[in-house]
Amino acid sequence: MAQATTESEQLVKAYVEAWNEKDYSAIPELVSESVVVQNPTAPGGSVHGRDELEAFMRGVVAGFPDFHVSIIDLLADDNRVMYEAKLTMTHEGEFEGIPPTGHEVEIQEMAHCYVANGRIQEYRVYFDQQEVFEQLGLSE
Repeated sequence: MAQATTESEQLVKAYVEAWNEKDYSAIPELVSESVVVQNPTAPGGSVHGRDELEAFMRGVVAGFPDFHVSIIDLLADDNRVMYEAKLTMTHEGEFEGIPPTGHEVEIQEMAHCYVANGRIQEYRVYFDQQEVFEQLGLSE
């Protein structure tokens, strides 16, 4: 039997798909004007607002053109969504001043999202950044 999905769950899945499809035009439909995205690879650890989010997304995709998130498990209620996912990407372009290594990365990540008024208000992503550096061949 199929389970009912919440609007919050559908919204977060659409946000993940916007990343996977590089659909920057979907940002206004998915996140609030004042969205805060906490991500270890973001400049200063976070981005604020739609414009910074789009710039961050474009930077990630420039460095990792095949960036892809696959949701493994997801829990949702009316205004909170948490998921576990597999992130795969290949470092084919410069990212944050690091020249391309050509290395593939595959890591697990967790996300915690807060939704209100039909938009993502806060999005926190958790993963082991050191594991990314190791897979890129950047750690000693």
